[in-house]
Amino acid sequence: MIVVVIIGLLAALAVPAFMRIQAASRHTRIANDLRVFAQTFEVYNMEHGFWPNNSGPGQVPTLPSPMNGQFRVETWQTKTAIGGAWNWDEGKPTFTAGISISGFTCDDTELTVIDGKIDDGNLNTGNFQKTAANRVTLILQL
Repeated sequence: MIVVVIIGLLAALAVPAFMRIQAASRHTRIANDLRVFAQTFEVYNMEHGFWPNNSGPGQVPTLPSPMNGQFRVETWQTKTAIGGAWNWDEGKPTFTAGISISGFTCDDTELTVIDGKIDDGNLNTGNFQKTAANRVTLILQL
């Protein structure tokens, strides 16, 4: 009986630690994917003098083939680490160019942690903002 209690206590300590590690991994994955995608789009803009055309959630923006080698199409087309789909936004009323995640399934607390990794930790200011109830955007150009 004592062994069962000890195993139960160890499990009670291990599960929350595992959940924290899993969440930290999701946050890091989103931050890294955003950095890679942002770099790809910024290089495209520098080389061509304009941003790619707007595309829908999960749709790969039109990029010249040399850029496609750096652009991870598989990552763009699969569900993000926080749920939802990647979306390239160009020519929006409040910003010119940005990388969005639409339809995410996490809460604002988790989004704020992600914001702290890549921006100012506030979803209402800076480059990483919550632009709609179900959409966050890394703004590349206002």
